[in-house]
Amino acid sequence: FTKYDDLYNFGKDKNILTIEIEKVNIKALLDLEKDGVTIYPEPSVIQQIQDKGLQKQFYQQHNIPSSPFTIYANADEIRTAVANGELNYPFVQKSRKDGYDGKGVHVVNEVKDLDSLIEAPCLVEEKVEIFKELAVIVARNSKGETIAYPTVEMEFNPTANLVEFLVCPAAISDEVEQVAQAMAKQVIESYNMTGILAVELFLDKEGNVLVNEVAPRPHNSGHHTIESIHTSQYEQHLRAILGLPLGSTAIKCPSVMINILGSSGYAGPAKYVGLDECMAVDGFNLHIYGKETTKPFRKMGHATILDTDINKAKEKARNIQDKLKVIS
Repeated sequence: FTKYDDLYNFGKDKNILTIEIEKVNIKALLDLEKDGVTIYPEPSVIQQIQDKGLQKQFYQQHNIPSSPFTIYANADEIRTAVANGELNYPFVQKSRKDGYDGKGVHVVNEVKDLDSLIEAPCLVEEKVEIFKELAVIVARNSKGETIAYPTVEMEFNPTANLVEFLVCPAAISDEVEQVAQAMAKQVIESYNMTGILAVELFLDKEGNVLVNEVAPRPHNSGHHTIESIHTSQYEQHLRAILGLPLGSTAIKCPSVMINILGSSGYAGPAKYVGLDECMAVDGFNLHIYGKETTKPFRKMGHATILDTDINKAKEKARNIQDKLKVIS
């Protein structure tokens, strides 16, 4: 999907094309669109979202709250800006292209962190004093109708910088919930995008909601919808791109989703430990991705735990995290 000929030849006889990852060959998509193939999300939107610098400029242009930023051509420009007193610690460096799952992100808290800067075109953001990391999945169909899912709250693995704990509904006020959903709808409508969009948000310590970044596809922050919401993010995406009525986003049951990551210290053929014990837990739903080999912190699957009492769901999730391991 990154090679022009492969993508163009695959798509040229299709009625509708969609994506599962935004790192695709944009020229092929634009040419297919010119030739009459319907593509959702729209190639022009994918092209903007591929580049985190363009994303940030888009939010600025459309008055969508996000953290202050500066674009740099390379790491040396950042070092020069620090030396000249134009840039102060702490800050976050993000590569403009190809970042995912925490890759392409570097937090700079002090001078020694400058040695590990990403050597690529990038942007630098002020480091937000984060109270909670949130996400809203929002859908917009080809008729322009939109609907948002309940806000979820994310907890990250501090070593791998991957989401490992996702709670629905988020423990936030009704006011923050309304702001988060309205902001997600504002983003997808401003992009004039068709499909499903994951909008990652920061709730800072002063109560402000800020857009971090977006993904124009079904996303890790929406996996729980398969079991816990009336319409899963995958069905919703299909409804959206086919111009069908959007489905209910009401919660069927509170849930906690955990990523199943490769255990530290293991690399090789994957072996799952603790499955029997975990599958005996009420409300446990397992999704293994079929990857034959494991390595530390590789996403190998996810599990969603349902319980009418969200605190009990969290307790079950912690126990499952302790018991379910991927080794080799």
